Amino acid sequence: MFAKQISVQKSEANWEELISLAHNGVQINIMQGDETIAKIVSADTTALQITTERILGAHPGAWISEDFDAPLGDEFWLGNDA
Repeated sequence: MFAKQISVQKSEANWEELISLAHNGVQINIMQGDETIAKIVSADTTALQITTERILGAHPGAWISEDFDAPLGDEFWLGNDA
């Protein structure tokens, strides 16, 4: 589920837009400073299905080691704690 953060002040001015986004499956987090004080989500459970679409930048700081797909050594398969 995609989430959008919006301040309390902006949420008051954009109520109809936020309801529309929530109806289309976007979770709206109402923020006061750095704290989430409320969430708006769709009551329609079909809109809450998890998307399989990948979103660039959704997990900042994530990385994959260069040897990610390298074969595992015998000590892994044989249980040797050498």
